[in-house]
Amino acid sequence: MTFEFKMPDIGEGVTEGEIVKVLVGEGDQVKEDSPLVEVMTDKVNVQIPSPVSGKVSKVLVKEGDNVKVGQVLIIFEGESSPAGVSRSEGSKEETKGTNPPAQTVSSPSASVSGVTEAVLATPAIRKLARELGVDITRVRGTGPGGRILEADLRSAAQNVASKGMEVTATAPGSKEEVVPLRGIRKVVAEHMAKAKESTASVTHVDEADVSEVVMLREAFKGSAEKRGVKLTYLPFIIKALVPALKEFPYMNSSLDDQAHSIVLKRYYNVGIATDTQEGLVVPVVRDVDKKDIYQIASEIEALAQKARSGTLALDEIKGSTFTITNVGSIGGLFATPIINWPEVAILGLHKITKRPVVRNGSIEVRDVTYLSLTFDHRVMDGAYAAKFLSRVIEILQDPKLLLAEVL
Repeated sequence: MTFEFKMPDIGEGVTEGEIVKVLVGEGDQVKEDSPLVEVMTDKVNVQIPSPVSGKVSKVLVKEGDNVKVGQVLIIFEGESSPAGVSRSEGSKEETKGTNPPAQTVSSPSASVSGVTEAVLATPAIRKLARELGVDITRVRGTGPGGRILEADLRSAAQNVASKGMEVTATAPGSKEEVVPLRGIRKVVAEHMAKAKESTASVTHVDEADVSEVVMLREAFKGSAEKRGVKLTYLPFIIKALVPALKEFPYMNSSLDDQAHSIVLKRYYNVGIATDTQEGLVVPVVRDVDKKDIYQIASEIEALAQKARSGTLALDEIKGSTFTITNVGSIGGLFATPIINWPEVAILGLHKITKRPVVRNGSIEVRDVTYLSLTFDHRVMDGAYAAKFLSRVIEILQDPKLLLAEVL
């Protein structure tokens, strides 16, 4: 009996996704719950498992294809009609009243069990091969049964580099490389273009003396380590934002163009722009007004690790009301960040450096940084934005105000 497996509804309003990897081939024997394809939706890679055991007769998609919910991905032969799979035109019966199969977010430790493939490798290893630009079919695996390990891939990548193959030519003699715009890079490109098109963005820059933040971090770092938490400056900045966002509510809002209304949000979910090998991802720390610096630091660290390993869940990248981008560890004087649409503002953090500052008529060496606030001028004016950032700086520079927030 022949069945059609369709792209299931994975929730969160997702209507389509991009095929990152097809994990089976025509003629493969597949067991139920074995991963069939890896799909990227809203910067999250999701492995879609097989709802049936059987032989794959036809694969209708390839890497890089955009597929919509309900689109047929794979046709295969099975013994029964499982949930989420409709029979082909050869049968008049349809599966009714059933839920689509569960999806699992790809994990570095996940394995492709029950799939007969010429190459033995986990989805994480396949993903790494794509990142390194290594043709996995040409790699000899040293693991059990010839399974390809991470060390095998990295060794192959070094061999390629040592042979001077940095340029992938598109034609003999060409010195140009054509890189398909896909995956996270494609999503980021679309999102940035949408943000620039949909907002009247202006950037306001101010200078902040963060010496108190530096001292407080040093004071709390020991207790954080005892809790197994790596404490950075970011949780202090986030906590300083909360009272300012409450005092200037238009900073924590979105603009509904269709309804011609501004939606003021009384909850505080902060997006943290995170640099990964595949592109920019913005995981979200929720309800920061209800959490202390240790909780926030722990969540930031966990979300950053997930972002870099490609294992974020859909609900971990949605629902932010204000975003922070931290380029301080990279360097540079200051930048003009792009708003994380549909939000109306984003705060850029920069390198903290020691500078001479005049205080009470005397010159002191203080820890100083620049803060860049990009805001949507349709929602608020420059004076409003400047007052908001001044309030944030006031909290950062006042130990009493800052302590009242961080604990």
